[in-house]
Amino acid sequence: MKLAMIGFGQAGGKIVDKFIEYDRRTGSQAVRSAVAVNTAKADLMGLEYVPEDNQVLIGQSRVKGHGVGADNELGAELAEEDIDEVQSAIDNVPIHDIDAFLIVAGMGGGTGSGGAPVLAKYLKRIYTEPVYGLGVLPARDEGGIYTLNAARSFQTFTREVDNLLVFDNDAWRESGESMGSGYDRINEEIVRRFGILFGAGEVGDGGEVGESVVDSSEIINTLSTGGVSTVGYAAEAVDNDTGLLSRFTSDDGVDATHATNRLTSLVRKAALGRLTLPCEIESAERSLFVASGPSRYLNRKGIEKSRKWLERETESMEVRGGDYPVGDADHVAGVVLLSGVSEVPRVDELQSVAIEAQDNIDELRAESDEQTTDLIEDEDGELDPLF
Repeated sequence: MKLAMIGFGQAGGKIVDKFIEYDRRTGSQAVRSAVAVNTAKADLMGLEYVPEDNQVLIGQSRVKGHGVGADNELGAELAEEDIDEVQSAIDNVPIHDIDAFLIVAGMGGGTGSGGAPVLAKYLKRIYTEPVYGLGVLPARDEGGIYTLNAARSFQTFTREVDNLLVFDNDAWRESGESMGSGYDRINEEIVRRFGILFGAGEVGDGGEVGESVVDSSEIINTLSTGGVSTVGYAAEAVDNDTGLLSRFTSDDGVDATHATNRLTSLVRKAALGRLTLPCEIESAERSLFVASGPSRYLNRKGIEKSRKWLERETESMEVRGGDYPVGDADHVAGVVLLSGVSEVPRVDELQSVAIEAQDNIDELRAESDEQTTDLIEDEDGELDPLF
């Protein structure tokens, strides 16, 4: 799938930067163009792979390149005010050569959580290509303001994009891990999963073509449910050696039965293991399975059996599947995309936070108004001078 990626905010920019590095390392050629948008100049300077011409600093007249300090309302305002500057960078995107836009943002900060939905709304008005979001939820221990920002932004971002793919940091942080090393490892996990998903069907020069190719139209159809999606991943090391393994091996030295069983095992581990956003998989409206690795380990029977298993587990007939050969890989991986999921405890929690925050804001405003009235009125109801 050919993508124009836009990283909004610190987390978004770092993830897009890592996507470009992954793309070059694997030769998947999924990232056709990349833009990074931020209100903090230092964050943009830390990017290694996003072209400097495609790095956009917004809000200079108001925040002087120092960021918005986790104020996502200000982040949204600055995105609105400077949308033309963002568009100037997007003008460099070869629209004829992309299948979709992907806006990547951390949903706990100020710039990304506030600005990403603004950009999504703008892109959908201008372009006919799908606009997807990749939103990263903050861990619960990152602080109340970040949870509140995520609660506010989640509903807006979901509404403005064609589908919101979600990665929940809370499900991936490890105890005792420092903030910096934790984010680096999590970003690797994000790129590995979504890199295989979006890289499927994109073949570089001299690359192998899969037997059951997953092309961009199948990914787009899977994501056309709208709403929220999650991704599962599992991998198993293989001996990347064509030596004979048993008397049941094929001409390429692979035991076909074992290869089939490996794929069906991987789809179960991917779907029932740690998803990017934990959910009940039977709530998915559509799903897709991609098997990746050396082509001799990716047989049609294994992919078909994996697809059938997903059909049973999700109770949906809208299940697609295919392979993504990577000739020099030392492992076979399975990626499962579950689209349009509805039974998601973390989302329910965020919605509760948003409702509670709104109620608290209304109460605080009413209390403030009442205190102000008491302060300036005397017992007879006449106004007293404040000074």
